[in-house]
Amino acid sequence: MTVLQTPAALGEDDKRRIVIAALLAMFLAALDQTIVAPALPVIGRQLGDAGWVSWVISAYLLTSTTVTPLYGKLADLRGRRRMLYIAVAVFLIGSVVAALAPSMAVLIVGRAVQGVGGGGLLSIVQTIIGDVAPPRERSKYMVYIASVWATSSLGGPVVGGLLAEYVHWSAIFWINLPIGAVAIVLSLKPLGKLPFRRQPHRLDMTGSALISLATVAFLLALTLGGASYPWASPLIIGLIVASAGLYAGFVWSQARLPEPLLPPRVTTDGVIARAGGASFLASASFLGITVFYPMALQFVGGLNPSAAGFSMVALMAGSVVGSNLSGRILRRGKRYKPAPVAGAVLSIVCLTLLAFVFDTAPFAVGEAIIAIAGFGFGTLFPVAMVAVQNAAQPRDLGTATAALAFVRSLGGVIAIAIFGAILATAGLGAHMNGGGGLPDVARADIVAAFRWLYLTAAAIQIGTLVLLLGLEERPLRGQPPS
Repeated sequence: MTVLQTPAALGEDDKRRIVIAALLAMFLAALDQTIVAPALPVIGRQLGDAGWVSWVISAYLLTSTTVTPLYGKLADLRGRRRMLYIAVAVFLIGSVVAALAPSMAVLIVGRAVQGVGGGGLLSIVQTIIGDVAPPRERSKYMVYIASVWATSSLGGPVVGGLLAEYVHWSAIFWINLPIGAVAIVLSLKPLGKLPFRRQPHRLDMTGSALISLATVAFLLALTLGGASYPWASPLIIGLIVASAGLYAGFVWSQARLPEPLLPPRVTTDGVIARAGGASFLASASFLGITVFYPMALQFVGGLNPSAAGFSMVALMAGSVVGSNLSGRILRRGKRYKPAPVAGAVLSIVCLTLLAFVFDTAPFAVGEAIIAIAGFGFGTLFPVAMVAVQNAAQPRDLGTATAALAFVRSLGGVIAIAIFGAILATAGLGAHMNGGGGLPDVARADIVAAFRWLYLTAAAIQIGTLVLLLGLEERPLRGQPPS
C-alpha cells in the first residue's frame, strides 16, 4: 500500500529549498568524477602498478553502476532522505580509505567504496527533483543543476591538478570530508519537508551480482589483455567468454524475476530504451575523453598536472553551456530533440578532427575543438533525463531514473576499460612508472594510441546520433505524478 507521509502541497519556496539541499549532496559525487583525472599520472608514479591506474576510475564507476538501481528501490522503500544520508556516509568512508591508501590496490578498494555511495547520490537526487517538479516545470530547476555541474566540472580538474602538484594527491579525497559535513547540516531541515510515498519493492540481488561479475570479468580482460597476457591466451579468452555468459544470465534473469533490477515494463518503453541507449553511448564517449584528455596533454603535450587540469575547463565549460541551452529549449517549447541531434553531430566532427591534430595543433586550437565537442555532449544529458522521467509511469519514477543513471555509469565503466586497453598496448603504464618524460622512440606509438582513442570516441557518438534520430518526442506532462 502506498503511504504518503507529508500530504501537504509544497510551495515554490519549499521546492526550491529541497532541490538546493539535494544538490549539495550531489556535488560530492559530481566533483569526484572530474577531480581525479589530472592526478592519475602522479598517482601511477607514486604508488606504482600504473598499468592498473584506469581502475582508479573504473572501480568507482563499477560499484556506483551496480548500486544505482538498488538505491532507487531503497529510496521508495525507506525514504529519499534516509537513503541520501546513508549514501553520503558511505561515500565519505571510501574517501578516507582512498586518502590513506599505501598502494594502488588499497586505493582501488577505497574508490570502490566511494562508488557505493556516489551511485546513490546521483540517482536519489535526480529522483528527489522528479518528486517535487513535473517534467514541464523541471527545466526551471536546471539552473541549480547546471550550477552544481558547472562548479564541479570547471573547478574539479583545476583543483585536482593543483592539489596533485603542490600538495599531495591524497588531498583530492580529504577535501570530500568538509564538503560532505556541510551538505548534511544544510540539508536536514529542507529535506524534512520532502513528500515520501512508500512503495513496496523487492531487491534484485541476483541481477546485481550477475551484472557486477560480468563487468569485472570484462574489465579484467581489457586490463590484462595485450599487456600482461596475449589477447589469444586462455585466460583472456576465458574472461571474455565468462563475461558474455554472465551478461546473458543477467538478461535472462531480468525477464523472469518478479521485480528485476531493470524491469522490462520500463526498459521496453521506446522512449526510455532509446534515451537510455543514447545516454549509455554518449556517457562512454564523454567520460573517456574526460579521463584521458588530460593524460594526452601531459604525455604528448608536455604539460604538468595543474596545467592539464586547467585545460579541462574548456571541455567542461562547453558541456555546461550545452546543458543550459537544452534546458532552456525544454522549458520554451515542445521540440526537444533537435538540440541533442545537432550536438551529437558537433561532437562527432570535433572528435574526428581532434584525432588528427591534437599532437601538432597549437594549444588554443585544441582547446577550442574540445570546448565545441563538450557543448555537443552537454545538449543530450538534460533532454535524456526529462524524456525518461516523462515516459515512465508515476510508480516507476525512481526506478526509471535509477535505470538511466545505471546505463550512463555502465557506459563510462566500459569506455574507461576500452580506452585504457588502447593506451596499454602502447606501453603508457611503463612510462608512468618511470616518472620521466616520454622517450622519442615511444612518442609515435603513444600518439597513435591517443589518435585511435579519439576516433573510437567519435565512432561511439555515431551510435548516439542514430538512437537520437529515432527518439519519439512525447508531450511533456504538466502535472506532478499522483
